[in-house]
Amino acid sequence: MRKVLLRSLSALVVAAAAVLVGWRVLAPAEVLAGVEPPYPVDSTIRPGVTGRMPVAPLIVDERIRVYASKRQIRADAPVHAETVYTAIWSFRRWPEQLSGVVAAGPTVISRWTDGDLVAIDGRTGKISWRVSGTKPADGFAGHRTGADTVWRPVGMRVAGDTVLVTAGAHVDAYAINGGTRRWTAALCADGFTTGGGRYVCADGAYDTATGTKIASFPAGPYTPLACDVASSGCRGLRDGAGQGWLSGAATLRRAPALDMAGSTVAGDLVFQPKADALVAVDPVSGAFVRRYPAGAQVLGTAGDIVVLLTADRRLMEVAATARGKGRLIYAAAYGPETRKWDVGGVQVTSRFVAIERLAPGGPKSPDTPGYYYSVDTVLVAEV
Repeated sequence: MRKVLLRSLSALVVAAAAVLVGWRVLAPAEVLAGVEPPYPVDSTIRPGVTGRMPVAPLIVDERIRVYASKRQIRADAPVHAETVYTAIWSFRRWPEQLSGVVAAGPTVISRWTDGDLVAIDGRTGKISWRVSGTKPADGFAGHRTGADTVWRPVGMRVAGDTVLVTAGAHVDAYAINGGTRRWTAALCADGFTTGGGRYVCADGAYDTATGTKIASFPAGPYTPLACDVASSGCRGLRDGAGQGWLSGAATLRRAPALDMAGSTVAGDLVFQPKADALVAVDPVSGAFVRRYPAGAQVLGTAGDIVVLLTADRRLMEVAATARGKGRLIYAAAYGPETRKWDVGGVQVTSRFVAIERLAPGGPKSPDTPGYYYSVDTVLVAEV
């Protein structure tokens, strides 16, 4: 009898230990590792390719790079580093998954599957504000590079000093500085924001500062053009009739040159793809300004220049205005790399461009081997 009791007691102790270990491993937890000062200094180097990496960076404040994984966001620096460096700060949650990330200035805002919004000061790695979510968000969909999470997040848009969070047709708008909820409304499903402070979705446009509907807006469905990451700050759009508009100001401006399929706006110009050239024209009159090699595509606007990618994978920096004539060309390759790849996601800031490179003619699914160009598939260049 005594031996039976001892065996039973031993079994209870082992079971209790297993429960304790399981609780310590699986219990909900957060880990925030802050940055050690000083904040990375601003530095300028010669334009050109600076590095490559296996994950997509969200370039923040032109100082740091933020990366996404299933349950963590982390940052390193400087932006022009050759590869991924040791994190200067990180934030991990368990068992929640990271749904999306956006940034404005130095503030990095992450959304999690429990609906929580967590804003981190990129300069310190400390939490600036937090809002407990009432609506669950989608799980991590960034695949290997995390590009979908940091460049194309579902249900997160930025407009000036406001971040808009959508769940179905419901939109909540929060102040980026402080996290105060400015308005909430049932509008329409996931849309895009314009440089003029409008949230545009299937049934029209709304003021991002108040949530009120904009009268006399052309009918949709809409095609956003020349957007920043997170489908935000779009500088042009086409309406349901295929007519092009400049949307960088509060009032839309008709731009007939944007009616052409495949055209986009960059700086003060509209770029139209032709069979024998990429042509820059005046947005309103359509007057010819300049021409570039056939097959070139517009990646975005960096300050007062437009960044183009040629068919033979060279980065070309050209003037964003009709009067400018500057041009700089360099290979979009790191060292001896070949230049045979397709373009995936892209981020263009006022100083940098990051490109997710895909295998030419590769599989359609990012979870399939051979989808990406290489292990270090993301290229970073300073412009």
